[in-house]
Amino acid sequence: MSGAPVNEKTRQPLRVPVLHMGIFAALLIFFLAAPFFLYPVFLMKVLCFALFACAFNLLLGYGGLLSFGHAAFFGGASYISAHAAKMWGFTPELAVLLGTGAAAVLGLVIGSLAIRRQGIYFAMVTLAFAQMVFFFSLQAPFTGGEDGIQAVPRNLLFGLFDIRHDRAFYFFVLAICFGGVLLIYRIIHSPFGQVLKAIRENEQRSISLGYQVNRYKLAVFVISATLAGTAGATKALVFQLASLTDVHWTMSGEVVLMALLGGIHTIFGPIAGAALIVAMQNYFAGFGAWVTVLQGAIFVIAVLLFREGIVGVIGKWLKKPL
Repeated sequence: MSGAPVNEKTRQPLRVPVLHMGIFAALLIFFLAAPFFLYPVFLMKVLCFALFACAFNLLLGYGGLLSFGHAAFFGGASYISAHAAKMWGFTPELAVLLGTGAAAVLGLVIGSLAIRRQGIYFAMVTLAFAQMVFFFSLQAPFTGGEDGIQAVPRNLLFGLFDIRHDRAFYFFVLAICFGGVLLIYRIIHSPFGQVLKAIRENEQRSISLGYQVNRYKLAVFVISATLAGTAGATKALVFQLASLTDVHWTMSGEVVLMALLGGIHTIFGPIAGAALIVAMQNYFAGFGAWVTVLQGAIFVIAVLLFREGIVGVIGKWLKKPL
């Protein structure tokens, strides 16, 4: 029939969202059942880092901006959340919101200055600001110095529900992180996300079309920083600890590794990369310092075999974007 090609073309765009919805549904079912078979704290760590990696990937994979300073937002929110819960008695949802808000403000300040530079200069500016946050966290009186903020309480959720047990707290973390990933997915597939892709591919042409590129860059930077802060604030309550590890430059490098390993131009790649890195850290812990060597070896192998990331290559094989 003459209408067949038209139907084929109109059906094609519908297949991808259905595939994505199926993957999201499978992930949700897995994570709902997982705490009954796996250690909940390990799963919560995977969820927090998955959100962190997706937030970073929004900036790099879709905004085309490489940041070496995302630990500032992740760790800064972690300290704020932990301090609010321990010293001010904030409930978990308020502590996470406060940490998220602090990361948003920090992202606005750093982003306003960083977007004035491009390429490696942009990356170096973000790294410099992240180091400033690190030294502030080391010296500030409320952060606990090298000891960090320990014994952070898990107060009653909304002042009503007891979620001190790991399994009960897990579902709170799942709701935050899964919701954050869905929000990132929606942003990517919005008109705003399409403009970001256009800027990433050809910034000068986007300018010629009338788009105020710096505003879009600042917006995506703040959104990425905010969601990275959400992940850090939640992690502080998971481990009941905020430490210098969360604001150290190696944390920024770790999230870059997660995104690259999974695939930076994919939706599900950062989730896979985060799960793989956290699993290696957890199950290879017995090797001590050799864990970093094993991570490096696996990363080299993955780069050689999966040049577009693990999920990126799978999507290429399936001929469908993932």
